[in-house]
Amino acid sequence: MNLSTKKPSKKDERLESIKKVHGQESSRFTTRMEDYLEVISELIELKGYATPLDISKYMNVSPPSVTKMLRRLDDEKYIDYTKYQGLKLTNSGKNIANEIRQKHSDLLEFFEMLGIDNSTANQDVEGIEHHLNPKTTKQLRKFILFLKSKPQLLSEFRKSSF
Repeated sequence: MNLSTKKPSKKDERLESIKKVHGQESSRFTTRMEDYLEVISELIELKGYATPLDISKYMNVSPPSVTKMLRRLDDEKYIDYTKYQGLKLTNSGKNIANEIRQKHSDLLEFFEMLGIDNSTANQDVEGIEHHLNPKTTKQLRKFILFLKSKPQLLSEFRKSSF
C-alpha cells in the first residue's frame, strides 16, 4: 500500500497536531511574551504602573532578562519602553494582554465549577491559557454560561461519584 494514500491514523493525526503546535511556537510571538504582557497589564491595573523590578519579582526572572524582553516587546510594538522612564502597553499589547486575561478568567471559572481548588486551578490555567484557539475559548465561555443557567445540573455533577 502506498503510504501517501493511506488514511491517517489517530496517532498520525496526534503527531501532526504536535508538529503544528511546535511550529507555531517558533513564530515571532511566544507564550513567554504573552506572560510578560499579562503581568505588565496586571501591575498597571493594580498599581497604575509597571517597573522592570516589579516584573522581575512577579515573574521570578533576573532584571537583565526582563530588560531584554522589554526591548523585544518594544521592538515588536507591544509596549512603549524607555529605560529609566517606565513603560506602557500599546493598543496591540493591551489587546493581547486582555485576551490572555480573559482566557485565564474563563478557564479558572470553569475549573472552579468542576470543584478544583483555586491553587491547583491557577497552576493548570497558567499552562493552558496560551494554547487555546479563540474558537475553543468561545465555546468554553458558552458552556460556562450554559452551566450557570442550569444550577441543578452543576449540583448533580458535583454530587456524582463517577
